[in-house]
Amino acid sequence: MAQRKPFIAGNWKMFKTREETRVFFQALPQLGDEVDVAVAPPFTALETAVEAARGTRVGVYAQNVHWEDDGAFTGEISAPMLNEIGVDGVIIGHSERRQYFGETDETVNKRLRAALRHNLKPIVCVGEVLEQRRGGDTLKVIEQQLEGAFEGLGPSEAINVVIAYEPVWAIGTGETATPEQAQEVHAYIREWLGKRFGPDAPKQMRIQYGGSVKPENARTLLEQEDIDGALVGGASLDAEKRAQIIRFGSDKKFS
Repeated sequence: MAQRKPFIAGNWKMFKTREETRVFFQALPQLGDEVDVAVAPPFTALETAVEAARGTRVGVYAQNVHWEDDGAFTGEISAPMLNEIGVDGVIIGHSERRQYFGETDETVNKRLRAALRHNLKPIVCVGEVLEQRRGGDTLKVIEQQLEGAFEGLGPSEAINVVIAYEPVWAIGTGETATPEQAQEVHAYIREWLGKRFGPDAPKQMRIQYGGSVKPENARTLLEQEDIDGALVGGASLDAEKRAQIIRFGSDKKFS
């Protein structure tokens, strides 16, 4: 029996206007308390999502956050700005941020510290590219990214972080890590957490899988012992597909 409550989060990326966000929430079914649920709309729709989520069990996450509270950082958004509109958490270090916008392990760490400082719940993403997978370097890459992300943090801070393993070669490609491949990496991450933060951390910290999660593969992925939920991309934009994945997450028992 799993000890961690499943967590299904939807990353909307650069999709959905404010009006489309309202419509999406109207189509969401009633949610039980068997699983935690969150959505991460684009910045322009965050306040609309916060309003629409009021009275529901859906958390609202931003897709990025800057490490400074204010300053001359054109195009960035700070944690206090997210706090002001009632955002619950933030995704940090997504592979698309690393690939297209120069995100590094160092900046992931700085953004993570800012999120924790302002009581935003962080989802920290890690994952390897295809060349690293083929070269047998997956676990080495994951360890390096974890070390960088959690640099300088103690157990009391780390315990508030959700980790999302997202193999870069499986994002937006239709490819998905097999349940066995995903479980291997999740188990390694949980082992690393125990070594780094003590025996309680791996029991409590949740690790999601992300990478072309859809209703057709969600159940077998979520059945794996160390997979505590999913960070869903494209399928999260469709209310019915999202509802199916949430139902699969609800089927995973926890204590």
